[in-house]
Amino acid sequence: MKSLKELIRDSLHEGMVVPEPLEKLFDWIESNGFCENTEYGRVGYLYPDKKLRDSWTDDERSGGTLIEFYAESDTDSYHFVNEETKGRFSIFARTGGDGSVAAFWLDDEGKQHIVHVGSGSGSTLACILASDAVDFLRLIAIGYDEICWNEDFSMTASESFKRNEFVVKPNLKFQDWLVHEFNTTIPKTGLEVVKTPAEFGDEDSSDLFCRWLEENEE
Repeated sequence: MKSLKELIRDSLHEGMVVPEPLEKLFDWIESNGFCENTEYGRVGYLYPDKKLRDSWTDDERSGGTLIEFYAESDTDSYHFVNEETKGRFSIFARTGGDGSVAAFWLDDEGKQHIVHVGSGSGSTLACILASDAVDFLRLIAIGYDEICWNEDFSMTASESFKRNEFVVKPNLKFQDWLVHEFNTTIPKTGLEVVKTPAEFGDEDSSDLFCRWLEENEE
């Protein structure tokens, strides 16, 4: 049976790669048993999914940021204008319960970025999350409930919990692994990583992906 890393790698369009930091993440997920085979395929988590669900109350839950990693080869629902543009976008994670996703995207120069596309019915965030994979990992280590709500990015995780009246206990195991594996730090706010948190319809945005999406999605 193929690993999560292999499945995601196989799902990518030509010219894309799974960055080494994410390969290490997927190996860490597998080694900790944070994967399961579902009717939709193999899914990886940052925290044991059942333990997270069992901890969930009206006021709080455990597990840090909720994100699910999986291999998604079908991007037809995004209705890109042609096959060339469709081939520059590969989904690899679900970022929100509303259906928001994170994907790899190739810009006009062929550089790969990690981008976000909101569901539209909930989150409208559409921008580059990070051009460096370690920065993406640092973003999901901050501990927001989800990373699809850009209004949280100017706040610390604790401030966002107060605003949303819902507390998410930190994922200390993941945070510790990240800091020591990459000799890095965890940002205080999302804006330390996400430089231009644009939304659908921001035609004049300075975010490259947001502009590209506006031009290339039907």
